[in-house]
Parts: sequence; C-alpha cells; structure tokens
Amino acid sequence: MMKFLYQKILKPFLFLFSPDLVHTAFVKLGICLIAAPPLRSILRLIYGPPTTSLVVDGIHYSGPILLSAGFDYNAQLAPILWDIGFAGQEVGSVTAQKCLGNPPPNLKRLIRSQSIQVFKGLKNDGVEIIIKRLKELPIPKPFVLGISIAKTNNEACADENEAIADYVTSYRRCFEEKIGDFFTINISCPNAFGGEDFARPDALRKLITSLKSVPSDKPIYFKMPINRPWAEFSQLLNVLEEFKVHGVVIGNLNKDYQSIDFQDELKSTEFRGGLSGKPCQKLSNELIGLTKKHFPRMTIMGCGGVLNVQDAIEKFEAGADLIQMISGMIFNGPHVLGEINKMYQERYVPK
Repeated sequence: MMKFLYQKILKPFLFLFSPDLVHTAFVKLGICLIAAPPLRSILRLIYGPPTTSLVVDGIHYSGPILLSAGFDYNAQLAPILWDIGFAGQEVGSVTAQKCLGNPPPNLKRLIRSQSIQVFKGLKNDGVEIIIKRLKELPIPKPFVLGISIAKTNNEACADENEAIADYVTSYRRCFEEKIGDFFTINISCPNAFGGEDFARPDALRKLITSLKSVPSDKPIYFKMPINRPWAEFSQLLNVLEEFKVHGVVIGNLNKDYQSIDFQDELKSTEFRGGLSGKPCQKLSNELIGLTKKHFPRMTIMGCGGVLNVQDAIEKFEAGADLIQMISGMIFNGPHVLGEINKMYQERYVPK
C-alpha cells in the first residue's frame, strides 16, 4: 500500500516542486516528528526499524543500510531515520568552520536517468554547532552514527596544510566530545575549492599521518572517488593499507556527465557538481569488486546507485559489507528500505 501511495500520489506531487524545496520541507517535517513521539510510533508501524543483527569493525548494526552523507548534513534527523529502516547514517559532511555552500539551486532531478545532480558545496553549520545538536538529539541506542568529515569549502583550505588542519580540527573535536561511532574522511567531494586534492598518494599519506595524532579508537573510513581508473584507485588503497585504515566508502558522486542515460536532461552550462544514483552504479560495483579481491582486509561500504533490492544484492555480491543510499529513497520511496532489510535477513543472515 505504501509503495502504491508513494509511486502514484506522493512522488508525482513532490516532483512538482524543486528538489531543494522538497529537501528543506522534509527536514522540517522530520524535526517536527522527532518532537512528537505518538507520530513517530505511527511511522514505525508503517515502515519499521531494522531488526537484523550484524557486527562490522566491532560496531553492532541493526540492519545493513545507512543514509549516505549529503542528505542530513546538519545532523537533524537521526531518530526519525531509524524509525523508517536505516540502521545508521553518515552526518555531514562536517567541516571545521561553518560553510554556506554553493548558491542555489543545489539539486536537480534527472528523472529518466534516475539521478540527482548535487551541487551543495559542503553546506553545513560547522563542527561545533553539529556536535551540540547531536548531543541534544534523542538518538535511539541501536542507531549507528557516522561522522563524515571534509575540509571547509573556502579559498584558504585550497592550501594543503590549511586543509589538513581543518580536517584534524573536526576529527579532534568529535573525539574530545565523544561524538560518532565511526568517522569517514571525505577526500572526494566534487564541489570544493582545490577539488580532490587529497586523492593523491603523497597528499593522502600526509593527511592520514596528521589524523593519527588524534588518539581515537573508533573505526575510520575514507570516501573514495569513483572516476579514477583502477591503477590510480589502487594506489590510494595502498596508502590506506599502509596505515591499516579500517576501510572505504565506494564511492562518491560521478563527475562524468556522459554517463547519464538521457543527455537531454542536462544542458552543457549545467555540468557542475556530481551525479548520484544510477550513473554511479556500474563504477561503484566494479571498484567494490576489485577492492574486495585485492584488499580483502578492508571493510567496504557500498554507495552509489542503490535504487532497489536488486541493486542492493549486486553491491553485497560485489563485496560490500554495508550499503549507503539516498537516491533510492527519493525515486522509489522509504518502503524500499524495508524491502532491502527483509532481503538481507532472508539471504545473508545464517538461519
């Protein structure tokens, strides 16, 4: 019933409005629902929290799906996410300083290509405000909170040393305030000054060395670019292996605009930011498979193009330990979370 209502009524209505407006409205709705426990109870009855038990890097998850970074960038929605089926999320990306991001519009739907064009520019309230907000949120105990950390999107952080100091500041403050079950270092944002400047072995090595100065015992992952050939990608993994980093998120947005199925959905003047959803699918799965084969020690969070149950299966079969998603929820509705949770329980949990 909920699938029918979303596909036939709610989605057509929502898609009449700009995705920026809809995103803002849903965040505000989520905040209201968090403050109204009876309404949250109804939401749990409709969708249901995840109930599978799995352990990854010492963390107990109640299901295999996390909300990817980029949706709840100001850390406002954790309690409601668990109610609809997410076992955890990545907040952010969080930066050391408040970041206004790029001028709107920040999002554009490519409906036939099943993709969202993202041009946010690391918009967020900054690490100090986000820490305070997370301390005040009634986060359910089973919910796993990951913190995605990026460098502040300003001209100063285009400098390598300034950028490293920015990363380390956010990481240290989260450690000091005991916020976050795991951390993901975003080195592949397409919307920042300096670009993917830490997606180079020498710069990556320098960044990790500085991050290691923070005595955190929480798992740490790196969010990887997916537009790199395996020869370059594996060089980055070699650096991560050298430092015994727990694992990777594969991967970030697709920057290749030729990869969308319907080229007429974008004008050449709109080639900015990156693409989520289906354009990420093939690249992500290929890199997951190669990483699992050549770096079997590493945990892999599969991200990019999980639109339905079959897409989730392909991620797990390629070698992902967990999956992250946003676009699938937007194009197919929150009920897809329950479908994936059920599939995972039936297919991957030992009887």
